[in-house]
Amino acid sequence: MNTFLFILGVPEIVVIALVVLLLFGGKKIPELMRGLGKGVRSFKDGLNDNGDNNAQDSDNATKSDK
Repeated sequence: MNTFLFILGVPEIVVIALVVLLLFGGKKIPELMRGLGKGVRSFKDGLNDNGDNNAQDSDNATKSDK
């Protein structure tokens, strides 16, 4: 497959931004971005919590083996 199909340049990004602006309007975009930011933040928190839980689980497993 051609890998150039998935590369977005500046003109493509501008067109996508204009389409989003036309679809959602100027007032709705900040709300969408705020929701996107909250989603990304909760995803990162979930990854960090999962990593901490795995470390604690492995520590508990080694303690119970002793």
